[in-house]
Amino acid sequence: MPPIGFIQDDLDLKLLVLYIMDRAAGPITFLQLFELALCDAGVDYFSLAQAVDHMVATGQLTKEEDRYAITEKGRRNSQICEGGLPRSVRRHCDDNLIQVNAALRRESQVRARIMDREDGTATLCLTLEDDSSPLLHLALLSPGREQAERWAAAFQSDPSALYMNIIKLLDKEDTNET
Repeated sequence: MPPIGFIQDDLDLKLLVLYIMDRAAGPITFLQLFELALCDAGVDYFSLAQAVDHMVATGQLTKEEDRYAITEKGRRNSQICEGGLPRSVRRHCDDNLIQVNAALRRESQVRARIMDREDGTATLCLTLEDDSSPLLHLALLSPGREQAERWAAAFQSDPSALYMNIIKLLDKEDTNET
């Protein structure tokens, strides 16, 4: 039985990975890459894992913590070879990348970092940015990590609410002035 899909071999799979990574708005997890690569029936988890490992070893991708990013070498290879992917596969990848890239941009603009302190408390650092500049940098002392995690989750779910409430508080006229 002939293989299903346009991705027929290891080289096709690597071209697909480079195409996706070249268009991703930032580093992505293997699971995100896998979901994006499923645009073709010829992709399977184990072949993709093997291809990605080889691409990291050959310097086309980098891996930091649990995220992969394309290198300049990988970007050059992608641009040279992207025509080797069928137009329908590229179009499907581009459609899927719209949602992933929107999430990656939001993730880069809304950040929360927790730093544990020796006394058992934690410092929560919140950052909200637009495309060109920071809108808010805030450090809060929390009684513990658990509380800081709840605050971080609340901020990340609706960062504009915190920002607008701070602005509203700062713009409030002093009612004690006479």
